[in-house]
Amino acid sequence: MRTYAEKSAAFRALHERPGAFVIPNPWDAGTARLLASLGFEALATTSLGLANTLGRADGTGAVSRDELLANCRAIALATDLPVNADLENGYADKPEAAAEMIRLAALAGVVGGSIEDSTGDPQKPIYDFELAVERVHAAAAVARSLATPFMLTARAENFLHGRRDIDDTIRRLRAFEAAGADVLYAPGLRDLASIRTVVAAVGKPVNVVMSSADPSITVAQLAEAGVKRVSVGGALSRLALAAFLKGAREMKEQGSFTYMRDTVPSAELKQAFARWR
Repeated sequence: MRTYAEKSAAFRALHERPGAFVIPNPWDAGTARLLASLGFEALATTSLGLANTLGRADGTGAVSRDELLANCRAIALATDLPVNADLENGYADKPEAAAEMIRLAALAGVVGGSIEDSTGDPQKPIYDFELAVERVHAAAAVARSLATPFMLTARAENFLHGRRDIDDTIRRLRAFEAAGADVLYAPGLRDLASIRTVVAAVGKPVNVVMSSADPSITVAQLAEAGVKRVSVGGALSRLALAAFLKGAREMKEQGSFTYMRDTVPSAELKQAFARWR
């Protein structure tokens, strides 16, 4: 298995080489190992996927900080791939308190993580500009203070909360870049034109999440647009649950079991998991 320092170096190298790479989102050790068996080079956690596993509606407070960190640890230990973590808003409003989440995430074994400018308050879903920037600056300071480099992603959440203001989103991403973020991320961008606009406006690597984008867009098109990292958020979890519900509904409503034809053979699972004994 790679050391933490080796994972950190490998993750940074992925962001420095030409082209784009896909960083899929497992929600537990098993799905992490399946993705590793397919040849992916890095993984990212998903707050939605974790909430689904726990049987909770996704949203601020659905998963506790300790539960999130335990999930980070389980996924980080499951394979030798570098892991980037969805750290929500750091579970705090004040910059120094939110930044502490970076140190805790590194202790859990992940080599990168994102902090967002979403407050969790439906009445005021986005932090004021100055506070949002202060939070990224504090998180970057903690990331730089660690013995092994931690890759900080700063998220501008406007588009996920009905604020489809690309100018303000770019303003925030540029400020986050100046505050020390290594990667920039504006979830909710749907079309290539918007993605190109954002990428062209900043100087750091950009992450695009395809769970919010037009699914017909390809990795090649994203790479051509200048995107560096492509994630899928909770989409794989929702795909898995769609298959689960399809089979369950067939049993309940039709009394049949034809879904068995679409299951993964046990031998394939054993082969995928065997290397991790």
